[in-house]
Amino acid sequence: MKIALPSNENKVDDHFGHCEYFTVFTVNDQKEIISEDIVKSPVGCGCKSNIAQTLSQMGVDIMLAGNMGEGAVHVLNSHGIMVLRGCSGDVKMVAKNWLAGHLEDSGIACQEHQHGCHNG
Repeated sequence: MKIALPSNENKVDDHFGHCEYFTVFTVNDQKEIISEDIVKSPVGCGCKSNIAQTLSQMGVDIMLAGNMGEGAVHVLNSHGIMVLRGCSGDVKMVAKNWLAGHLEDSGIACQEHQHGCHNG
């Protein structure tokens, strides 16, 4: 299993589409993190970039994010990546908390950006 988190200085970035990079953790069958990769964030809006395709090709199963618009959620879902919003803090601790079953999706979509990503 692979978990991706939009990141900035090893913390979950509140804005998926404008993060500095993505941290991708590989997890074994015992729910232990066995490796960590950094994926440079593409230029431009997250939902209009190729990041969903890139992460999907890497085998990412889930995105643990802060805030994210519905357009970005739809794009990630269409590439087989489940999204959990409302995350914050150190990326490794967030991943470990999700693996332990302590996190749930906030269900809150980011509405502050008016750049067309919300149109699907």
